[in-house]
Amino acid sequence: MLIEGYDDGPLAAGESLLTRPGFWSNYLLEICAGGTGVERPTPEWFGDDGADAEALSETLMDPDWWPVFRVPASGGPGIVVVYRNLVGDYGTDFLLVPEGQGGVQRIAGWEGELSGTGLTWQDLVRIADNPAPGAAGVDDCAARLLLILPLLGDPDVSEGASARVSTALIAVGAPQDTASSTADYLLARLTNRSWHDPAWDSPLSGS
Repeated sequence: MLIEGYDDGPLAAGESLLTRPGFWSNYLLEICAGGTGVERPTPEWFGDDGADAEALSETLMDPDWWPVFRVPASGGPGIVVVYRNLVGDYGTDFLLVPEGQGGVQRIAGWEGELSGTGLTWQDLVRIADNPAPGAAGVDDCAARLLLILPLLGDPDVSEGASARVSTALIAVGAPQDTASSTADYLLARLTNRSWHDPAWDSPLSGS
């Protein structure tokens, strides 16, 4: 697999990992872990157990195999998530892929905390709900939304955002009786962090 700017990385399609036990707790747990709530988030919030999460963590962070998760979109830019497993410089990169263009733009990264430019809730929903027919990557709208959810940089989300995230969590295996509280926790963590200055605009503004 080739992505501009990652010529020396052993990139590989990671979409098959989405259904593996332990994936979603690995991917989303650190978002929760930065919160200030009394409860400490656990893999069980996502339908996983600790052993599954630990085993898959080794796969996701393998320096010899960098998983890539593609979220192509119809009618606008898509997103690619790259696990950048450089020894001593591990991180997760979020790349914006303009529709019909070969280049990519790194808009955010995770290296202990998220930095960069977030997207609005409307941007996330548009990308999640409009997979590009025939393009390689993730087609399932629930998985698409959760993959790009860490990019939420808008403190004002729609009234139905929690229900939408809860439904997506259940679709990927989270327990039904706790999915709503997990969704609330995720959104609270995401919407309360500081991404930008007061003049911030989504990189998709006007696109």
